Amino acid sequence: MSELEFKGEVAVVTGAGIGIGFEICRSLALEGAQVILNDLDELLAESAAEKIRSEGGVCQALGGDASDPKFAASLIGHAVERFGSIHIAIANAGITTYGAFLDYTVEEFQKLVSLNLQGSFFLAQAAALHMKTQNTGGRMLFMSSVTGHQSHPYLVPYGMTKGALRMLAKGLVGELSQYAITVNAISPGAVLTERTTGDDPTFEDGWCGTIPMGRVATVQDIANAALFLVSDKASHITGQTLLVDGGWTATSQVPKLQIPED
Repeated sequence: MSELEFKGEVAVVTGAGIGIGFEICRSLALEGAQVILNDLDELLAESAAEKIRSEGGVCQALGGDASDPKFAASLIGHAVERFGSIHIAIANAGITTYGAFLDYTVEEFQKLVSLNLQGSFFLAQAAALHMKTQNTGGRMLFMSSVTGHQSHPYLVPYGMTKGALRMLAKGLVGELSQYAITVNAISPGAVLTERTTGDDPTFEDGWCGTIPMGRVATVQDIANAALFLVSDKASHITGQTLLVDGGWTATSQVPKLQIPED
């Protein structure tokens, strides 16, 4: 029997109660990682962690607001206290807000930036400080989006935050490579999740006709890419953003979607 790929490694994943984050946690745990699963909803986090434990994975839930720098630091600290070290930090927590540029409010903007950017930045900072002290290197991953590469109506502020995460991954190379810490990002395209289908019941049908591969991504598609980038197989890849979009950004046709009204 082959050895589990992430045996002995410790990972923290934010925004992981459902969807992409949950599948990343599940995949890491089933490959031997010891995982701290975070979600704003504490009960949802515990339920998600229990599902992973029921499959034989090591996973502990920690509910809390990933946009709060103090909480982000406590997440990393808890992982080190509980499991002895930190090897992987994945800033998956984020929100999507739709709105016309001319009508977008300061309050909406600040809420979006607080989680998507501030939360990711300070989770990475806290993780890097521990990784530097451990002298064992580490892996960081940010969750960008195709909207950070291409124009998408009514998602301009969201796309701006996702573009910034790509630059954060690239920018940190100059400071963290000396500690053997890699920093990368993933830009998912249309992904079938509880959130996307909840926002728009026609989501899958609408996107399938515009994606060259003819289907939307599954959460496993994104988790597969994430596990590659935080594995030893990607030890010489850093500062990069991997598009997982079925070819959509090569053509960029936007489907007719039902834009949710907040």
